[in-house]
Amino acid sequence: MRVSVVTFPGSNCDQDAVWAFGEILGVDVTPVWHKSHDLANPDLVFIPGGFSFGDYLRSGAIARFSPIMNEVAQHYRKGGYVMGICNGFQILCEMGILPGCLMKNRDLAFLCQDVYVRCESSKSPLTYGLSTGTVLNIPIAHGMGRYVADDDTLRSLEDHQQVVFRYTTASGELTEEANPNGSLNAIAGICDESGRALGMMPHPERHVESALGSDDGLQVLGGLIEYLEYAAT
Repeated sequence: MRVSVVTFPGSNCDQDAVWAFGEILGVDVTPVWHKSHDLANPDLVFIPGGFSFGDYLRSGAIARFSPIMNEVAQHYRKGGYVMGICNGFQILCEMGILPGCLMKNRDLAFLCQDVYVRCESSKSPLTYGLSTGTVLNIPIAHGMGRYVADDDTLRSLEDHQQVVFRYTTASGELTEEANPNGSLNAIAGICDESGRALGMMPHPERHVESALGSDDGLQVLGGLIEYLEYAAT
């Protein structure tokens, strides 16, 4: 099982991902610099959080043109799996792999806190092992995490079960207070129509050990690895 973690100037969660996949989950992890043209033949491409290129112009707007992203797009087009977290989610939207975009938070403030998200759909293989309705405690850290899309796109996402995670209370209730950034429909994560590309603003790689406050992120990343290992047999 091979995971490639893409690193840009300004990435700050790449090493968290390397630790989570390599040390905690025990898979083969390869950090890949954004100027490379070699993805190292991965089963999964992981695009981490941070502030690629300082978020100049717009979050993810410059990173999408890095040389390695041509390889990521080709990997995806050939049937490969891609997961983008926070800035990675923004980049996947900029590439057009995922619909919609991420805008400034509702209160125009950077948010760094634990939140609760509810699994809304088991359509994506990247949420293998997560039952619909499962509530996870996972942190966020972003200034531009408010998911927005036009009405037709939102309707399509809901109709095709592409909303994978939604912000809720600890008991799984939808409230305005539980939606930290004002995302439309309280959306915290979505997948593409095939389920092979997933983007989410919360950081599962930061909650993989109880010493960090929660290991709920393992339910996301561990289930993902379990699925990919199963699919490879």
